[in-house]
Order: sequence, then C-alpha cells, then structure tokens
Amino acid sequence: MSRSSGVEYSTVREIRGPLIIVDNVSGVSYDELVEVETGLGERRTGRVIEVGEGKAVVQVFEGTQGLSISETRARFLGRTMELGVSEDLLGRVLDGLGRPIDGLPEPVAEEYRDVNGEPINPNEREYPSDFIQTGVSAIDGMNSLVRGQKLPIFSGAGLPHNMLAAQIARQATVPGKEEEFAVIFAAIGVQNDEARFFRRSLEETGAITRSTLFLNLADDPAIERLITPRAALTLAEYLAFEKDYHVLVILTDMTNYCEALREVSAAREEVPGRKGYPGYMYTDLATIYERAGRIKGKRGSLTQMPILSMPSDDITHPIPDLTGYITEGQIVLSRDLYRKGIYPPINVLMSLSRLMGPGIIAEKRTRPDHGDVSNQLYASYSRAVQLRALSEIVGKAGLSEIDLKYLEFGDLFEQRFLKQGYEENRSLDRTLEIAWDILSTLPETELTKIKEEHIKKYYRKSG
Repeated sequence: MSRSSGVEYSTVREIRGPLIIVDNVSGVSYDELVEVETGLGERRTGRVIEVGEGKAVVQVFEGTQGLSISETRARFLGRTMELGVSEDLLGRVLDGLGRPIDGLPEPVAEEYRDVNGEPINPNEREYPSDFIQTGVSAIDGMNSLVRGQKLPIFSGAGLPHNMLAAQIARQATVPGKEEEFAVIFAAIGVQNDEARFFRRSLEETGAITRSTLFLNLADDPAIERLITPRAALTLAEYLAFEKDYHVLVILTDMTNYCEALREVSAAREEVPGRKGYPGYMYTDLATIYERAGRIKGKRGSLTQMPILSMPSDDITHPIPDLTGYITEGQIVLSRDLYRKGIYPPINVLMSLSRLMGPGIIAEKRTRPDHGDVSNQLYASYSRAVQLRALSEIVGKAGLSEIDLKYLEFGDLFEQRFLKQGYEENRSLDRTLEIAWDILSTLPETELTKIKEEHIKKYYRKSG
C-alpha cells in the first residue's frame, strides 16, 4: 500500500536541535510526514512544521543525534502522520507514536486516521450532562465530572496525582447504566517507575483489558511528546464516535508536553512569550483539549482528565493558567493537606467543575439534595478555614461556641469526607451520607444553603 510520493532529497542544509532544514524542495505541505535516512541506513520519522521559499523545516521525532548534513536524506511521503485504529488496540501498550512495545503482534488496523483529528462542528456538539461516578468523594460530591467534559488535575511535584489518576481510571462508571469506561492513558515524558505503576495498577484490577497505554518515557525523544497526546486522542475519537464507547482519556503530564513545545520553538528561533513558552501555546493546547465532547446522535462520549504539575506550585504559571481558560474547571491538589496525611489531598476551595451545575444539578441527574449539600460543604469549610487563621491570632479562647463548632467541622470534613483509601470506591449515596453526618455536627440553623425539605429528611439530630 503506497500513499506516498516518495520524493527524496539529499539537500539537508542545517541541523538545529531536533530540527533539520531541507533546501530546494517543491510540492511539500505543512504537517507532511517525512522519512529521514541516516548515512548508516537507519530510518527515523519526522514531520514538516514549516515550509516556504523552497525550504522545509522538519521535526525529527527520534531526535537528530548522529545525523550529518552530507549523508542524511529526507523522503517526503505526501501524507500527514496517521495512526492505524481498531478495537484490537484495547489491552495494548504502545510507545508515544502508537507502535506496540508489549511484545505482542502488530494490531490489525480497521482504518488509518490523521493524528491531528478533525474539529467537532460546534452545531453538532451535545451538551455534556451524564454524571460520571469516580468513587472519590471530593470529586463526586463537590466537583462532579460529566461525560464529555475536560476537567484537569493541577498538581505539584511529589503530590500523588498519578495515584488519583489511576484510581479514577479504575473506578469510573456512569451510575444506573453501570457502563465501564474504555480508558486511554497517555503518559508524556514520565519516568520508568511511573510507567510501571500505571501499567501494574491497570493489570492488577483487570482494567487493562479495556485500556490502552501510550508511553512516552523521560528518556524518549522530547519531540515524540508532541505526538503522544494526539495519537491517544485519535484512538479515543475512533472508539467513542465510531464504536460507541464511553472513553476516559488521561493525559499526564501536560507540563512535559509544553516543555517539548518550548524546545521546538527555541530551535526555530521564534520570539518567546511568557516564561519562554511560544505565544501560540494557548492555541496548541486548545487543539488537544477541545477534542473532548459528545456528538448529537452518537452514543459514545470522550471525557478528558489532563494532569499537569505546576512548576513551583504556581497556579498562575502559563501552563495551568492557559489550561484553566480552555477547560471546564480544575481539580487542585494541596501540599498542606498532603502533609497532614490526607489522600486524595484535593483543595476543594480552589477546585471547580463548571459543568456540575448545568450538567448535573439543573438536569436532576443525581440525588435532589446533591447541589444543596455541595454548596453547604463549600460555605461551611470555607468558614472553618477562615476561623483556623483567626484562632492562630486570638487563640481558641477568643472564639464563640458556634465558631468552635465550625473548627470541629473543618477537621471532620478533612478526615472523613476528603480522606479515603486508594482502594476505596465510594458510591454517590455513600459520599452524601458522609456529608450529612458531618453537616449534622453544625446547628440546623447554620445550614442556610440547604432546602428545608432536605434538612427534614437527612439531618441527624444528636441525642
């Protein structure tokens, strides 16, 4: 099967970082796939990232180490980078470019798809609405995930975001339908021990049979990182919109992706933006995040949970900052909670799911008291945090009796609601039951966010 023009050039003029510049080319297109051959006959893959005035800038995925200007040849294949997709890819482990690395035979492709995907027509998008139960109280109860949503996890170095991602991948279901998700896991620039952890956690629970792992390791070429999330999303789109799967895509770590983007930008000598990242990083990230969603008339859905580690825990850093503009909320992990031994250390006051209200509460997709309980938990915990700061100044003796009740509530909220085991899979009913238990330690008159009918039904009077 030959879909390539196979035009070969030996006019490499310059090698710069991960890029080669080829002179005197014609009929070459942006994003075209390139086969780069070394003097020793080794073949590498690249793609055109800039073309004009008879020159083509080629990004080499395996890196340019060992290439020489005089002996390197570039063959332009006349097509964009494609991934062979089929249901056979479920249960497989692939490298960052979608090639098998699990020792099993090459999967048979049902069709080939451009890894860059095609934008979903906004008019054809279905509004995300079905509640996804992750089994994690802080998410299900207060920052609910919805089918078709993109909800990132903002973390910091050393925080257990990988454990949380693996737990969600293992436990995610749509309640009532009991449909398990196909999980596409793209590890971008991760260390070997992280890759082994993801693989082992999915294999031990049997979730690997409905999962595909794309592994781009820290010692793999950085340029490969630019393709890994796109290859993963190409398979996810096929499974969701052609095979009617509910697909959960976890991308970790998007910070490594952005570092690779900055590396290519520097090699191209582009004018840098904030902190040296290219000015088009917002647009580039949007081409990845906006591939999540639902399409009218299609049963399947594509839900994204990108993970990014914030440099120096700085939420105003360009990577989390731009991600927050594109996605529908964020789950923020807290170093202070982690130091207290709380897992998962989710800072609910900084976290947000923008689709929880319109997608779940307004549509009455969960229990009628869910929205009120969430609002009351936010209000009460926020007051508890403020009173903790005040008590450090005036001492507990300076606080009123009701203030001390709120301090007690804050501790209970962290130790009973937020804190749960890595293997613990809580239903939404169990999450709300715990919420009512701790809200019932406050006087009934303090529950100003909850309707009277719900208080009568669920409030537990002491004594």
